[in-house]
Amino acid sequence: MNVSVEISYYPLKDEFIPNIKNFIERLNTHSHIVVKTNGISTQVFGEYDKVMETLTREIRKSFELPHSVFVMKIINADLNVVSSGS
Repeated sequence: MNVSVEISYYPLKDEFIPNIKNFIERLNTHSHIVVKTNGISTQVFGEYDKVMETLTREIRKSFELPHSVFVMKIINADLNVVSSGS
């Protein structure tokens, strides 16, 4: 089953942008998922187990920073494929 996940990450500290960029860079190192970013959120597309394993690993790393908040929406469809017409 393929999924789409929309993620917003809010590190609760004054200098938050480097932590967000680092999280996105780490996601982009995983070739088995598709990552798209915009000014509001990051979208991750791929096979459910691989996406969730990757997100679990990378969110855990981000939680090393105290008071980090993640907001996620998950749908059981690959909207990247649907939106591209494939």
